[in-house]
Amino acid sequence: MAQWWRSATSHLRTTASNRHHLPSSLSTFRTAPYHTIQAIPRDFTGSRVSARDRNQGRIPAVVFFQNLLEKDPSSRSASKKHLLTVEKKQIKAILDSPEAPFFCTTRFPLQIRAGSGSSHLLESGNVLPIKIHRDEESGKILNLVFVWAEDGMELKVDVPVVFKGEDFSPGIQKGGILNRIRPSLKYLCPSEHIPSKIEVDVSNLDIEDKILMHDIEVHPSLKLLSKNENMPICKIVPTSLGNKDLLVSN
Repeated sequence: MAQWWRSATSHLRTTASNRHHLPSSLSTFRTAPYHTIQAIPRDFTGSRVSARDRNQGRIPAVVFFQNLLEKDPSSRSASKKHLLTVEKKQIKAILDSPEAPFFCTTRFPLQIRAGSGSSHLLESGNVLPIKIHRDEESGKILNLVFVWAEDGMELKVDVPVVFKGEDFSPGIQKGGILNRIRPSLKYLCPSEHIPSKIEVDVSNLDIEDKILMHDIEVHPSLKLLSKNENMPICKIVPTSLGNKDLLVSN
């Protein structure tokens, strides 16, 4: 049985500004409740084995250190890589919750047990989901990818951007459109400071106003991974612009 754990809600409120206005942003950290993900080892791989696991109500998964994805072979570490299966019901409960859009920016406790229902704990730790593989036609989950996310580890994370305040934007009230240019921002984060999302307040933006990457203030330990921090996240554009212009507007 999966166990529910509750933790205190922590929020970091920040303020971003550009040359025209003072839009605010909110980097939201872990919120309660969340699951301790229960997993068991799997000894074999392959499509037939994976299909059997899914038929038994389990989802194939893997956990490893994120540096295993580095292009430089000398930077990779295969230690603590585990092939697992997790409970389908538990993962579905998480993904059916309001926080589902932020699943891949939420850190979870993981317990690896000797078998389904076993009290023998083989290993435990904190993990971050980084990929959900789904069937293209049915949308069913095929497998999950996690990386270890213990305190002090630095991870590269795509943090979703959520816009708020559109109903109060002077530019939108004048008939303008919010062009959402960047749906996420990539940061190098200590795992204990990964924001689940970044909320960007556009309530003060007029037509032609924009918010740039460097306008967003986050926890000082986060490093924005972008070659050009002057790129816009969003912009209020006149409705006279066509869809093609919206996509390339800067």
